[in-house]
Amino acid sequence: MATFMQVPVPPHRKERHFRLKDDLSLNLSNEELRERYRFGREGITFISNLVSNDISRKTKRNHALTVPQMVMVTLRFLATGSFLQVVGDTIGTIDGSHVRIQAPSEDEPSFVNRKGVHSVNVQAVCDARGKFTNINANWPGSSHDSHIFRTSQVCTYMEQNGGWANGVLLGDSGYPCRPFLMTPYQNPLLDHQKKYNRCHCSTRSVIERTFGRLERRFHILHSEIRMTPSKACKIIIACAILHNICILLNEPDIEDDGLAIENDGDLGDRFFGDQDGRGVRDHISSTFFNR
Repeated sequence: MATFMQVPVPPHRKERHFRLKDDLSLNLSNEELRERYRFGREGITFISNLVSNDISRKTKRNHALTVPQMVMVTLRFLATGSFLQVVGDTIGTIDGSHVRIQAPSEDEPSFVNRKGVHSVNVQAVCDARGKFTNINANWPGSSHDSHIFRTSQVCTYMEQNGGWANGVLLGDSGYPCRPFLMTPYQNPLLDHQKKYNRCHCSTRSVIERTFGRLERRFHILHSEIRMTPSKACKIIIACAILHNICILLNEPDIEDDGLAIENDGDLGDRFFGDQDGRGVRDHISSTFFNR
């Protein structure tokens, strides 16, 4: 009597379909999507499904980008003709700068920064023109840049509103690499990573130049502010607002008058926590700098 072994039939692989939920800001209308990517939500979804089998990552290691994310980055590049031409539209730069104050009577140790002087750590974001788009002067000098950013309204807004789909920030290695906050490679090995770092550095330098322009225009920010921290913070914010007004009115910059402006730059006070934006950074560097 013959016996037969039943061979299991593998289930038919279901074709993957993508819906744009987490990849696009829910606040973006179809008109806004078309302005940025030349396609509305339906078109981006169609393209994502069309190429999904060819470009989808086999693993989620290193926080790989989703198919819709890769499609949108590519469409943005094709729509503008050059990644760097849209710097002023989609990229802001972020950094911290220390403004010296007199030793406060309350909580004095927390205002001592890594150079041993009392200061307020000012976090600011500026655009390509050097206009401040956000500034926070409420933290003592001992506060780390990454902590100030993590608790800031800027971080909360970008986390809740699609982040990188509306643009990205550039920060030094003291910040975490997030999908909406690009930092440099700490140890670039490949050519496109080195090119990315060079462009990142030259673009991000606008925030450092802006702090320098601010201090040259208002010398009180360069010397020691002999007031309480709360009053010093108000003075810093007022100077930033006046700086923006100067830009709007095309007031000329103050020429170099010999005032030595300290620029901390990227001192290696690096962030070593979670870096969930590495996939976005790898995709940007390999797509736009691998030439």
